[in-house]
Order: sequence, then C-alpha cells, then structure tokens
Amino acid sequence: MALVSMKQLLAEARAGGYAVCYCESWNLESFVAVAEAAEELDAPIVTGFNGGFLTQPERSKPEDVAYYAGMGLALRDSGVRAAFLLNETDDFAQIERAIGMGFNAVMVENERLEASHYCSLVKKVVALARPAGVAVEAAVGRLADGAGHVSPEITGPSQAQRFVEQTGIDALSVAVGNVHILTEGKASLDLEALEKISDRVNVPLVLHGGTGIPLGRVQDYVQRGVAKINFGTALKQVYLEAVRQKLAAYQRPMSPHPFIGGGGQEDVLVAGREAVKQKVKELVTLCGPAGKASQADGRGSTLTKADSRTV
Repeated sequence: MALVSMKQLLAEARAGGYAVCYCESWNLESFVAVAEAAEELDAPIVTGFNGGFLTQPERSKPEDVAYYAGMGLALRDSGVRAAFLLNETDDFAQIERAIGMGFNAVMVENERLEASHYCSLVKKVVALARPAGVAVEAAVGRLADGAGHVSPEITGPSQAQRFVEQTGIDALSVAVGNVHILTEGKASLDLEALEKISDRVNVPLVLHGGTGIPLGRVQDYVQRGVAKINFGTALKQVYLEAVRQKLAAYQRPMSPHPFIGGGGQEDVLVAGREAVKQKVKELVTLCGPAGKASQADGRGSTLTKADSRTV
C-alpha cells in the first residue's frame, strides 16, 4: 500500500481530536512490533528511525541508512496507514539519501546548530522534500534531557511563528517542559505556553519526549494544537527488560538457536518484539488514534501524488 503523508495523518488527527504516535524503532523486531500494533488497533501511526543515532560519534562507523529504509518496503503490502519518518537528523546528505530510498517524512534536528544555520538547513530540506511529497518537521526551542546534559530553551510564540513562515515546514516540534530520555517520573508541561504557540502558528505541533509526558492529559495537548507525540525511551526500556528475562535461562553448552532466531517462546528477539508491541498498543490507546485508520478511509480522503509515496 502507498504510505500516507505525515502531513495528512496530522491533519486527520487535528480534525479527529487525537494525537498520532511516532513510535521509534531501532531494529527489525522493534519495527515489526510498531507495525503490528498499529494494524491490530486499526490505528494510523508514524514509524521510523533516528537518523542522529545512526551517525552519532559513539559508533565505530556510521550506519548505512539504506538498511533501515529497506524495512519500509514491508509497509507497502500491510494494512497499516503509516508515515515513514527519518527522525532527528541534521545531516543533509543523509536526509537526501533517505528521501531517495522511500522515507516520506523527515525531522530536522536543531540541537547542535546555531539558529540562522539551522533555519537555512531547514529551508534547504523543504526545497528538496516538497517536490517529492515528503513532509518536513522542524523544531523551535530545545528540550532538556533526563541526564541534565542539555539546558532547555522554551519555545517562544513569536519565534515559532516567524520560523514557520520563513521555512514552510509541515509540523513544528516545541519545547514546553517536555524532556528527552526521561527514564523515571513525568515532566510538567506548560499548557499556557503551548496554547500561546498554537495561537500563533498554523501547522500541527509535535511533542518529543513522550515517555515523560503525562498521557492522562492528552486532550489538553490536542486542544492546544498537538497532533503528534514521539516515543522511544519507553519502548527500549520494555525491550531490554524482556530480553534480559529470557536471556537469563540460557547457559552454555545449551543450543543458542531456540534463544535467538528460532522464533519460539524462548527467543529473546520474539520477547523483545512482543514487549514493544504491547507498549505501543498502550501508548496508541492513550493518545486516541485506535480505530481511526478505517474511519479516515471511510471519510473518502484521497491521496494526491504530492501527499503520498510508495516505497
């Protein structure tokens, strides 16, 4: 099936009063888990991978984005209505290659760049992406992280309006108290700041750091312009716990095959996939898009060439 434009998914979310989940993957099992969860819940979803993680200095060498782009092929024949996102990258060459390989959405990261340089990069990405029907998300403000390595910069309403008008982006990531990689506890979001931003910009808002966001107040965020919430940390937490529990049963000289790659109940990869799938289903249910995929199709929405890509 054709991938659905992230721009369209977010427009449907705003009209329907819910937030689409971006559930970040990092390998085959996590990617399958996200797709299966969305299909089982009949929920639109944003899938994808973190471009910044694929090239971070801690790696011995950068990961080839082609391996990850290839997983998007599976969405073509699935029942999932999904956008395929390359998330949080400031590498234009990587973005250009990813678009050519079928990603139909990109999020340009601002954490390492000075404001004018970042604005220029985003304009360049929009110019590349727009003719290809690829949605572009960018950020104003910076999130703190759970380890305290990054100082937050709250998104200013006037700054946000000016940036959206200058760049022509399709979605805006904002910093309103949300925190990246918060492994315990919940952050406190500034709803007044969120409302002021929403009053000044005409594109859907995105909240990164979804693991630390109180999801009992999703409607408060949706009413203030939020159409997408990003999740990653929580998915890796449940994956690691499931793998740890299964792996505890393996001791040499036992055969390794039932524990990895065998596909049975002892397989650590199956355990990780199922744990992620259940977590995704929990998050999707809380954010509201469960059951909305068929409803969107039923409204007779059509995809133009500029709104979709086949991968």
